[in-house]
Amino acid sequence: MILEIDRLTRIFEGNNGVKNVSFNVKKGEIIGLLGKSGSGKSTILRTIAGLDQGYQGKIQIHGDTINGPHKEIGVVFQEARLFPWLTVLENVEFGLTNGKKDNEEIARFFLKQVGLGDAENLYVKQLSGGMAQRVAIARALAANPGLLLMDEPFSALDAFTKMQLQDLVLDIWQEQKLTVVMVTHDIDEALYLCDRIIVLAGKPGEIDREFHIAEQRPRNRGSELLARKKSEILESLQIESVRI
Repeated sequence: MILEIDRLTRIFEGNNGVKNVSFNVKKGEIIGLLGKSGSGKSTILRTIAGLDQGYQGKIQIHGDTINGPHKEIGVVFQEARLFPWLTVLENVEFGLTNGKKDNEEIARFFLKQVGLGDAENLYVKQLSGGMAQRVAIARALAANPGLLLMDEPFSALDAFTKMQLQDLVLDIWQEQKLTVVMVTHDIDEALYLCDRIIVLAGKPGEIDREFHIAEQRPRNRGSELLARKKSEILESLQIESVRI
């Protein structure tokens, strides 16, 4: 087991946050956190990442209790959060602690992995939104995390770029044997990417249901199984599907 969460509780003013959330993540799984706005999805991700230490309960990665940023955890945020004064290569190198030559080799490797091997000398202002998010993914992977956290990483992108990056994540997941926990508002995205989808409900958010997606990859975005699961998730979220 890579990640263990036991009765995680973090409540803010107005009952925002989460209450008594428990789940485990196995090596190689992609887990989706899904729910309406304010259900605590990003709160969970921030506590796992060690960015919010004011929680109750237990969070452990490989048996280590999370009490701050952990070397085994990488994060991809909703915005790329790149340094505009650094080149693409320098952004991916940032935070690596090997020698300069090794850092450059690692950064170049992961830039090739995300399809940006020829963009290493560009600056942020020269990148499209999709390219910037690819750089952010490469930077997170370059640190060799045991667990990759993704907080709605594609929400600001157009539909076609979003699908391209979803496929990119799956390609890297398969090659690097990644373990991923991701927050999303997009049910179709969760169904396409995830092995399990944890649905949060209420304020503070609690686990309402968990859905296992048994369909093998590569998945057909229009498959009957995914359509049935989507209806179940919509029902769980108390949202009626629209029929045309």
